[in-house]
Amino acid sequence: MKKSLFIITIMFVFALSVVGCATKGDLAKVQSDEMMTRSKADQAAQDAQAAKAAADAATLKAEDAAKRAEDAVRKAEEREKIAEEKAKAAEEATQLANQKARKADDVFQQSMRK
Repeated sequence: MKKSLFIITIMFVFALSVVGCATKGDLAKVQSDEMMTRSKADQAAQDAQAAKAAADAATLKAEDAAKRAEDAVRKAEEREKIAEEKAKAAEEATQLANQKARKADDVFQQSMRK
């Protein structure tokens, strides 16, 4: 009886050890899963690096556009100032011409009275 119980116990322990061990197929599957995970991580890192480069390029373009917009505003303000000065000069010239015309008209009227 002890002998048969001992044999059954040994068979049970052997069965558990065989079932509990990983096979070459299991190890190969784990390695392939690990390689797949690494390749996905590498791809994600490359995508992140490309996205960062694109974001940096977009930032540079935005800064350049902002600078050009500031320059355009500054130039527009300068042109507006020049236009105001020209309009003021033209109005002064018009007033001067009107004064001269009045003086000429007065002189003409005086000459007609004589």
